[in-house]
Amino acid sequence: MRAKVLLCAVVCLTLTVAVAAQDAVKADPKHYTVVSENDQVRILKVHYGPGEKSVMHSHPPNVAVFLTDASVKFHLPGGKAEPGTGKSGEARYSDGGTHMPENTGKAMDVILIELKGKGAAKPAASQGDKKK
Repeated sequence: MRAKVLLCAVVCLTLTVAVAAQDAVKADPKHYTVVSENDQVRILKVHYGPGEKSVMHSHPPNVAVFLTDASVKFHLPGGKAEPGTGKSGEARYSDGGTHMPENTGKAMDVILIELKGKGAAKPAASQGDKKK
């Protein structure tokens, strides 16, 4: 009996992690569209209307280029939430991760360039942490 309960708990935890780590395009095609893809990058068009929320999903290391000003709340696994903003024309590097975005401002548009393979490695702090 104890083994069945343990097995059930392991299966539930595995499914929860798998759902939480879903690809953004598959998990939320309403907000994420693939513009172009090759063996080094995948380029996404991201659009959220005012007040719209996504679902929990993940991104690899990436560069976000803001086409509009953005005000977002990122809900993280475990229940924590962090605010985020971006200015039109700004570009930012991110190590990637899992989150559920909630647009807390006006309509926002972003081009998200997800890095693959060797390009996905974290750059040196002097390069990756600078806003451009």
